[in-house]
Amino acid sequence: MMKVVRLVPFAIACLLLGNGCSKPTPAKAEFRIGDAAAAGPLTYTVTEARWVSQLEGFPTPRLAERNFLLLHVTVTNSGGSDVSVPFFKLENSNGDVYDESTDGNGVNRWFGVIRRLGPAQSQDAWVLFDVPTNSYKMRVTDGKYENEHIAYISIPLSMQTDTTPVQAP
Repeated sequence: MMKVVRLVPFAIACLLLGNGCSKPTPAKAEFRIGDAAAAGPLTYTVTEARWVSQLEGFPTPRLAERNFLLLHVTVTNSGGSDVSVPFFKLENSNGDVYDESTDGNGVNRWFGVIRRLGPAQSQDAWVLFDVPTNSYKMRVTDGKYENEHIAYISIPLSMQTDTTPVQAP
């Protein structure tokens, strides 16, 4: 019985310290097209969004499974060391998440898959998604596993779609 009495204060202290040590969930910063969205040392700006159903390709056009969404993005590294720019994700209002395409065939000035920026460097390029036509929030991050900085850029649905094959910007 004496051992149980000694353990009770210890158990209470652990519960109190455990709750006191939990980190609050950081607020999710949301931005619009044209706004600079900071996520750690990286700053992202989406300047344009285009919907197309196919991209120019050889010998035939490249067709989308759903619809291609092209986003013109500028990323700036304001940190003091080289940084890898993580892949982008889109989220819709239902919570469905879509990954950026790793195939930039048919997209001029495609961002690519190897993305390193030195200190004070910027890169502007196009990223590609094959997604259902909808409005989205693009998730941008500094890519860190601990203390990750996340921001969201709203991509409203634009009904201007083009069904002709294009050499994407």
